[in-house]
Amino acid sequence: MASRPGGASPTGKAGVTPASSTAFFSDPAVRARRERHAAMMDSLKDIYMAKIKPLETQFAFPSFYSSEMSPGDFDTAPLVVLIGQYSVGKTSFIRYLLERDFPGQRVSVEPSTDKFHAITAGRVERTIPGNAAAVDAARPFTGLTKFGTSFLNRFEVAELPSPILDAISFIDTPGILSGEKNRIERGYDVEAVIEWFASRADRILVLFDAHKLDISDELKRVLEALKGHDDKIRIILNKADSIDPQKMLRVYGALMWSLGKVVRSPEVLRVYIGSFWDQPLAEAGASNADLFNAEKADLLADLRSLPRNAAVRRVNELVKRARLVKVHALLCSHLRDQMPYFYGHKEKQARLLARLPLEFSKVQRANGLAVGDFPKPARFSAGATAHDLASFPKLSRRLVEAMDGALARDIPALLATMQEDASGGALDAGMAPVAAGANPFAANDHGGGGGLGGGADDSGVPWVVDAVEKAKWDNVFMAIGAAGEPPRVSGAAARSTMLESGLPMTTLKAVWDLSDIDADGALDAEEFALAMHLMSSARVHGATSVPDVLPRALVPPSKRPLLF
Repeated sequence: MASRPGGASPTGKAGVTPASSTAFFSDPAVRARRERHAAMMDSLKDIYMAKIKPLETQFAFPSFYSSEMSPGDFDTAPLVVLIGQYSVGKTSFIRYLLERDFPGQRVSVEPSTDKFHAITAGRVERTIPGNAAAVDAARPFTGLTKFGTSFLNRFEVAELPSPILDAISFIDTPGILSGEKNRIERGYDVEAVIEWFASRADRILVLFDAHKLDISDELKRVLEALKGHDDKIRIILNKADSIDPQKMLRVYGALMWSLGKVVRSPEVLRVYIGSFWDQPLAEAGASNADLFNAEKADLLADLRSLPRNAAVRRVNELVKRARLVKVHALLCSHLRDQMPYFYGHKEKQARLLARLPLEFSKVQRANGLAVGDFPKPARFSAGATAHDLASFPKLSRRLVEAMDGALARDIPALLATMQEDASGGALDAGMAPVAAGANPFAANDHGGGGGLGGGADDSGVPWVVDAVEKAKWDNVFMAIGAAGEPPRVSGAAARSTMLESGLPMTTLKAVWDLSDIDADGALDAEEFALAMHLMSSARVHGATSVPDVLPRALVPPSKRPLLF
């Protein structure tokens, strides 16, 4: 078979033509939801500017940790970063989603994309150089200036009108090459740049070519730089239509084995298999057309869920930042108070930084702070060496109280508004509304689960969902808008959370049918915990782990009289 570059058409194509992807993002209800989220982000931006940023500025927070947040960090669409070795189809994947070319793209069988491309929405089609984009406060790229001119010369922003780009922005990264020489010749630290994008991304797609599964040293370093963002990572096994079904099984196993040595995650990473470009399937993989189409639909559903969840993620990130800002301010104030008045600043500061763990403990006990909110001593020490701690101003309790007020009142009120919006029956991104009392994953029917066979009650059988797991799912249950007495979540409210599992729609339908034991079209706390347990099991052990009939051990004790 002819070689297949990232986007050039191969010969001998036959089979299924991919369905349109832009239609998922152009629904009027989806646009209305995005407008409401934009208003919420404006409120979040006001909270940051008025109540968090002043304390950051007072104690030089950006020079110790992440860069100062700009308006663009709040206004930007959810960010999807694509990573992979050269010619795995990253650029072609973006072309497939956009259903068109974009400015600055290069697709060929040899290493072609030699820049970082940000593909964003715009009224007209144009390309913006990296140096210009990095100084525009309205864009989320101002923090890239710390990587210097060498990087900014290899970065550009492509703007074009597209329904998808109104909802999601993409980062197309250069193909990762093997060899120390290639790494040095870049002129910038590619792992640090990708880590910067990963920290701001809503989803990270790592692509592999079915014919090239080797993980180079640089790709290994890049994957290790993604540590801490495991929940954002999705793996794509691309060009799988060019191999026959038997070989595909071997390729999939080899990929999972290779990833297992690099990605140290307690959960199995979701892998999507298919041919993610704008051409029909190859003859070799035509027999897997149903599988590829199902995988493609699941991946699109995962991407469509991003705009809905982006607002909550940004609130979560801001809360983590605010807690670190407070700790940082109290640390700097504590160390400043121990500095001499006239001379000996340098020597005293060196002694204080040498015993940072002890000073951290003093601040933690004096202010009742959580140990987990403190930075790593090495990170704080590296930032402090660039400052004279004695030059910091006296801590303003007014600023601390203002930020505490934001964490205690303003942000929870904003979260409550988001939860009301999520539970108000609005459309899931690009999908039809879910009727009350319906399985949100049923195609054309709204029946409850059947075949829940009977048997003798056995109260001695413990529930597989223990107290720790139940408490975890209870937090999710309340966060997604459980309402009523007793609280329940509707199919519309639960759908987005269940889609995040990345499981096939048929599996999610089966999970809902099994979990809705009383067949009332909604899930109470125990039924929801059962659904989440079944999905967790399916992610680890496969969809076949979801039973056709619930055994006693899976049924919540309070529900067993309904079945046994």
